[in-house]
Formats: sequence, C-alpha cells, structure tokens
Amino acid sequence: MPKKNAISESTNSTPETAPSMTFESSLKELEQIVARLESGELALEEALSEFERGIQLARQGQQTLQQAEQRVQILLNDDPQSPLSHFSPDTE
Repeated sequence: MPKKNAISESTNSTPETAPSMTFESSLKELEQIVARLESGELALEEALSEFERGIQLARQGQQTLQQAEQRVQILLNDDPQSPLSHFSPDTE
C-alpha cells in the first residue's frame, strides 16, 4: 500500500506537527477535509486517510476546548477567598 502513504504525506500533516497548530488552523483544515469528503470525488483510500486526519483534528480541537473551559472555570470561581492556582494542561 505505498499509494496510501504517498497520499497521506501529500495531503496531511504528520502527527508530530499537529500539536503546534493553532485551534483556528486545525478547525480550518477540518472544514476543508469535510468539504473534500462531502464532494464524493475522493478514492476510497484517500477518503479513509482524510477521515483519519479529520478524527485526529476533531479530537485535538475537543481537547483544546476542554482545556479552555477549565481555565474559564478557574477564573470564574465564585469563592473570592479561594487561592489562585496555576493551570497546567494535561499532556497525552
């Protein structure tokens, strides 16, 4: 299946570069993937590769949103006497 590797290398970022992407650039790439998949013009192997990349981006975006929500909850804590604590995102 060398064709699959060639497709994934040409259309997708490697997983190592994904964490350095901003939320907005990840979302934009995900929207482009959805448009390509919805077009129905991709070969099966290419569609599967795009779908896999889309799942990776969706999970990354979900994690980013969860971390942002945690930060907001810390900032909006109702108890004015509670000590401030440093937020450190989980790394997986």
